[in-house]
Amino acid sequence: MDTGFDRFAVIADVHGNVDALRAVLEDIRHQGVEQILNLGDHFSGPLAAGATADLIRGHGMISIRGNHDRWLAEVPPEEHSESEALAWPQLSPFHRQWLQDLPPVRRIGDQILMCHGTPESDTEYLLERVTPDGKVVLDTAESIAAKAGESDCSLILCGHTHIARRVDLPDGRTILNPGSVGCPGYRSTEPVAHVVETGSPVASYALVERCGSNWITAIRGIPYDAANMIALARQSTRAGWVPFLSTGRGAGENAGTEQSAS
Repeated sequence: MDTGFDRFAVIADVHGNVDALRAVLEDIRHQGVEQILNLGDHFSGPLAAGATADLIRGHGMISIRGNHDRWLAEVPPEEHSESEALAWPQLSPFHRQWLQDLPPVRRIGDQILMCHGTPESDTEYLLERVTPDGKVVLDTAESIAAKAGESDCSLILCGHTHIARRVDLPDGRTILNPGSVGCPGYRSTEPVAHVVETGSPVASYALVERCGSNWITAIRGIPYDAANMIALARQSTRAGWVPFLSTGRGAGENAGTEQSAS
């Protein structure tokens, strides 16, 4: 059975936070792990998109694109939301072409599937659902299995919600969200207004190891000095990022890092 890799790291939703990414990459190195799978949403936001692009491209990780990457690559600059508009000028034509060339979904060997949201949508939450009154809750096993589709991969990796979580389905598949490297919370208006708060400002990623027919997973929360990233957010038009970067929680009615689901 070809799993692609037996031990690897999974990252997602860096959102231009180069200092958080540096901390995570250093921890991955200390863990003796060489292979990194990257689930997208690399640059959008008011932080250090260009430096993040250089660091990701220089690291040889296997990447897919998220919804914000798609918007950066496909939406004309004059139609960008604030998060894309702040990141776009920092990216070189080479960086932009790299985004355009990324696949939305990627299969590694015969057991690992990488997606950003779900295998069919980069904007749908795979493990969570949003209630009509705006609460973000764990979805039912039946609904998760339906959204995961008919893939026969035993491990499905997803990001997008920034919530680190593992779910094991009755059919034997494991679904893992490593959390967000660089953006520990946001506000969204879709499908209804809601807030995602991880409750911690640490940079999150996951370690994964194959053990026979099972997967051993560990979520790692890496503290780092966020002062420079907080200063960039405070100086931008997206100052609502500041409380999330500082505490992992939002503050105030308009304290949002996203205008739509991350």
